[in-house]
Amino acid sequence: MSTAPSPAPVAVVPDADDMQPLTTKRRWRPGALTIVSALLAVIGLSIVIYPSGSSWLSSYNQSQLIRDLSEQIENASPGGMEQLQAAYHYNDALSSGVRLDANTNVPTGAGSTSNDTLIYNNILSTSGSDVMARVRIPAIDVDLPIYHGTSDEVLLKGVGHLEGSHLPVGGSDTHSVLTAHRGLAQSTMFSNLDRVAVGDTFTVEVFGEVLTYQVRETKVVEPEDTDTLLTVAGKDMVTLVTCTPLGINSHRILVTGERVTPTPIQDIREAGADPTIPGFPWWALAYLSGLLLIGAYVWRSGYSDAKRAAAVRRRARRRA
Repeated sequence: MSTAPSPAPVAVVPDADDMQPLTTKRRWRPGALTIVSALLAVIGLSIVIYPSGSSWLSSYNQSQLIRDLSEQIENASPGGMEQLQAAYHYNDALSSGVRLDANTNVPTGAGSTSNDTLIYNNILSTSGSDVMARVRIPAIDVDLPIYHGTSDEVLLKGVGHLEGSHLPVGGSDTHSVLTAHRGLAQSTMFSNLDRVAVGDTFTVEVFGEVLTYQVRETKVVEPEDTDTLLTVAGKDMVTLVTCTPLGINSHRILVTGERVTPTPIQDIREAGADPTIPGFPWWALAYLSGLLLIGAYVWRSGYSDAKRAAAVRRRARRRA
C-alpha cells in the first residue's frame, strides 16, 4: 500500500526587524512625545533661571560702567572741577519742584533754571558715558550708576536723577531726587529700598567728590504728597524714590537722607573703589545641569522609542 507524499514544508520568511544581526547597533529615534516633553522642559527651565541670570548680567554690566567712570572723569572735557562748578551754578539758578502722579513709575520734575546757558544734559557728563554719578547704599548692597533724567531707557539701566530737582553735588538749600525701578525681573535696582532704616547711610560719588547722607525719614506717600521732596532751608538733602506696591505703583517709597559733614573717613577711603563684581554665576551651572539632564532624557528615550516603534511595525506585519 503506497502512502501519499507528505506536503512540502512552507518556508517562513522572517520580518526585516527579526533579521537584524546581533552586532547591529540599536536604532535611535526619539518620538514626538519625547521631543515635545524636552522642549517644554527647556522652556520651563529657562523661565525659572531667567530672573537670576538676567539680574546677574545686569549687575555685571553696571559694575563695568562704574569701574570705567573714574577713567572717564579724568579724561572729561570740561574737567571735573569745571563740571562741578557748572552744577553748583545750575543748582543756584534752579527753581526746584517735584510732582508725584498716580499710576506712574517715577515722579515728575517741575523745576526750571533761570540760566539758559546751563544745559542739563551737558552738566556732569563725560564723552564716553551718560553716567553722572554713583550711589552706594550699604544696607541693601546697592551700588548703581546715576544717569541724567528718568526715561524708561535710563531706568532699565540704573538710577535716574530727576530733572527739575537739584543735581546731586551737595550744597545748602538743595534737595536732589534719585529714582529707580523696583521689582524688575532682570535687575534688583531699588527692590529692597523698603528695608533701608532711619540711621542708615548712603553715599553719592560725583566727579571725585564723596557725599555721605544719613537717612532721617522713610515713608510711603500718596501721589499728591510732595512736601517731603521740597527744599528745606539750610539743608543738603537727597531723597531716594521708588514705586509701591509692586505691579500697582499707586504709592511711593521715599527715603530721605541729610548730608553728613565732614564726610566719614571710611567713605573717603572707599571712594572710587572698584564695584563688587557679582559672585560666581551659579544660575549658569544650574541651567547647564538642567540642559544636560534633559539631553540625557532625550538620548535614552530615543532608543526606547525606536524599539517600541519597531515592535509596533512587527505586530502590524503579522496581522497583515
